[in-house]
Amino acid sequence: MNYRQLFLQHIAQTSPTPIGLHMQRAHGIYLFDVNGKEYIDGISGFSVANIGHSHPKVVNAVQQQASEYMHLIVYGEFIQQPQVAYAKLLTDHLPATLNCVYFTNSGAEAAEGAMKLAKRITGRTKIIAFHNAYHGSTQGALSIMGNEYWRNAYRPLLPEVYHYEYGSAEALQAIDAQTACVMVEMVQAEAGIVKTSNEWLHALREQCTAKGVLLIADEIQSGFGRTGTLWAFEQTGIVPDVLLLGKALGGGMPLGAFIASRKNMHALTHHPVLGHITTFGGHPVSCAAGKAALEVLLDQHWMKEVKEKETFLKEQLQHKAIKAIRSAGLWMAIEFDSFETNQKVIHHCIQQGLITDWFLFRPQAMRIAPPLCIQKKELKKMANIILQSIADAGIHA
Repeated sequence: MNYRQLFLQHIAQTSPTPIGLHMQRAHGIYLFDVNGKEYIDGISGFSVANIGHSHPKVVNAVQQQASEYMHLIVYGEFIQQPQVAYAKLLTDHLPATLNCVYFTNSGAEAAEGAMKLAKRITGRTKIIAFHNAYHGSTQGALSIMGNEYWRNAYRPLLPEVYHYEYGSAEALQAIDAQTACVMVEMVQAEAGIVKTSNEWLHALREQCTAKGVLLIADEIQSGFGRTGTLWAFEQTGIVPDVLLLGKALGGGMPLGAFIASRKNMHALTHHPVLGHITTFGGHPVSCAAGKAALEVLLDQHWMKEVKEKETFLKEQLQHKAIKAIRSAGLWMAIEFDSFETNQKVIHHCIQQGLITDWFLFRPQAMRIAPPLCIQKKELKKMANIILQSIADAGIHA
């Protein structure tokens, strides 16, 4: 059976030139194709496999839960132990005001639910977001995406969404009594790992509090140790009103969540009843997998090693063709002079056994986000492949 031909014929394509590797299995930091070739997963399946692939405790949790029950009823009606247990574990590691979890199928759906919650609580409709922000690709999440190239083809979008420069005084001034929420990434992901100052984030928190506006922190990509702490907001000294999670939340299974106070979340239960519903959100197998993955992360020392590994990898990546490296823990953007250069290097990296990619709003930058369990010798190998790929692509400066 020609799976490549069938893939192109029957699977909806998202780009004219998909990577098209036919993978057979994954374990730890490695992927293996049908020919047995080994690849380092340099992007963790886009920040999903933070503890690596197919961890035995996660696999066991999936198998055990699948043998007991899978889907039972629409979300929120039955007491399902995997949901309850995972929500308890998550909130045990969050500030006291983030104590109520609404599980969804994905990060984009978490963003959708959070926007609805903000409108319901405040009775307002204005949403503030940021240029080069990414919160998902559904219609509502697309409306707050900070790039017109992706938004324009799908207009009309949600009204009363206003975009400002990340970290700008203008954004703070725009928060007023008509604003329902501000949606902000602690680290802008698709902009190519862009951070702002803690001072600005404190000012944002203060302005939201003063105006009765919900501050929604998107940690869909930055969460679960990616930046060196469980949540990136821990490094800022602020606490959001709503937290968005996804990607690594499910331990490799599809899962998202928005988390708020129980008082605020209760607004979705009345006027109207069933104010936010989902059939498969918080699927018990996904929750069992996610809980097992978080337990592994908490039991290991990987988060404590993130900063050291970040420094080590950056030290290895010295080349005149690299224009800049921006990082937030084991999460980096390696910038070249153009998208064309970046594409050439990425192509050679994949040929040499390193999976990497580019950023939506910074296509000239290479994405690096390996599983947190990666060791220094493997980071060294990654760096060598990148440097060799630059040479193989014929790029000198």
